[in-house]
Amino acid sequence: MLDITDRTVVITGGATGIGFGLAKALGARGANVVIGEPRQARLDEAATLLNDIGIKVRAMRLDVSDPKQLSDFADEAFTAFGEVAVVINNAGIGQARGAVIDTPVEELQRVMAVNFEGVWRGCQEFGRRLIEQGTPAGLYNTGSENSFFVAVGHSAAYVASKHAVLGLTDCLREEMPEYILVGMIAPGFVGSELIPEPMRPLGMPVSEFAEIIAPQILSGEPYVVSHGYNRVRIDERQRQILDAYERSAPRVEGDERYDVRVLLESLKNQG
Repeated sequence: MLDITDRTVVITGGATGIGFGLAKALGARGANVVIGEPRQARLDEAATLLNDIGIKVRAMRLDVSDPKQLSDFADEAFTAFGEVAVVINNAGIGQARGAVIDTPVEELQRVMAVNFEGVWRGCQEFGRRLIEQGTPAGLYNTGSENSFFVAVGHSAAYVASKHAVLGLTDCLREEMPEYILVGMIAPGFVGSELIPEPMRPLGMPVSEFAEIIAPQILSGEPYVVSHGYNRVRIDERQRQILDAYERSAPRVEGDERYDVRVLLESLKNQG
């Protein structure tokens, strides 16, 4: 279990929604909090609310799609209160809904710039600093239930960005030192500001969600989850994949000779 007492938790997109909920939940567990957010008014509001409940906070303007801002934010975050215990690449945006064939590529690029490229750069900027720090820590990326299946139709840019976060996080986990825990947060339907306002009351309250996932982050879970019904959708997808293999590519003796991981491991052992 990660000890965050008097250590720092860094959260991009930390002034609203899930990010702010985690700032409160982890701050209440003894952490000092550094939050980033591009809108100054929301940043100031969040900092005041956190201070009012006794959480030490540093709030800095941040647009994760700007590499210079992200690098500067990381520099300041790692010196704000001292040692960093947890980094959460949480900043994300939605998309203007539309079918794949009707969605302008500019909309795809806008979504990817924040939801995927911003997370990628965050993994690089924060990951390097956590390795240099050399102490037990966690690095978490906020994906979505849309990382595992299509939860919301006519949102392919958003769904693709969250699938990409899953692949990025799984790769990063294999590359980082053992003392750095790496995982993906997979929110289901949470009533955050990312959700259209009329639907927000129907989602899980942010505070409830944050309390469910905070212990999972601190215990180093690779997949941080909340909404149990997601298993139905995941099982549906996995069943379709497995059925396709069963029909068209069943297991046969010796088929591991074409498995890339088995092959690479064999070549490594030969070397």
